[in-house]
Amino acid sequence: MASCIFLDIDNTLYSASSGISAEMGKKIHEYFTSLGLGEDEASALHHKYYTEYGLALRGLILHHDVDPVDFDQKCDGALPLEDLISPTPSLRKLLQDIDRSKASVWGLTNAYRPHAERVLRILNLDDLIDGLIFCDYQKPNFACKPDPQFYHDALEKARVSDPSKCYFVDDNRINVDAARALGWGHVAHFCETGLVHVEGGKVKKIGSDRKNDAENGVKVITDLEELRTIWAEVFK
Repeated sequence: MASCIFLDIDNTLYSASSGISAEMGKKIHEYFTSLGLGEDEASALHHKYYTEYGLALRGLILHHDVDPVDFDQKCDGALPLEDLISPTPSLRKLLQDIDRSKASVWGLTNAYRPHAERVLRILNLDDLIDGLIFCDYQKPNFACKPDPQFYHDALEKARVSDPSKCYFVDDNRINVDAARALGWGHVAHFCETGLVHVEGGKVKKIGSDRKNDAENGVKVITDLEELRTIWAEVFK
């Protein structure tokens, strides 16, 4: 059985320096306040739901009965992505250099399909992705990273029976550790140390909670080009 490479999309296929996470944080905060919450309560709940559920949206659905598609349109769908990111020839070449006789390449994202497809299209990578695992906002109680169910669903959709043949890179260490705990064989944490991004509405310096590089078998990289070295066996 061939291997399968799963690529996180946001803040992985483009740099955190793009500012998209900050723009997203603003949109989500505005959504919270549109529900009648005060500024401080909105900030607190945004971070609480992100921390507890992996996505602020899941908390909004559980506790505020929001329509996830409406949320997507007003948050992800309202981002000025075309102004913030653009194609990177070296990244396209990286994906082209993966030996497709050895591994398929899938996106693995906590976003809804429209946002993920939009990012891949803007980055000129959509034709190099064999499949997309996303949070299905149409389904009640949808799973997301780092829920084990999300990873199990990913294996089923990609028709992978042996998790040791999975390759996975994500900018969120919790998501990477979750995959590793489920037996995914080759996992990498993309960590742009020193840059800042927004998580759960809070500004965070990337790498501030960085763990030992070798802990739990997780490789830590600062540039996706390093995948050529740590995953050399799946490149041409």
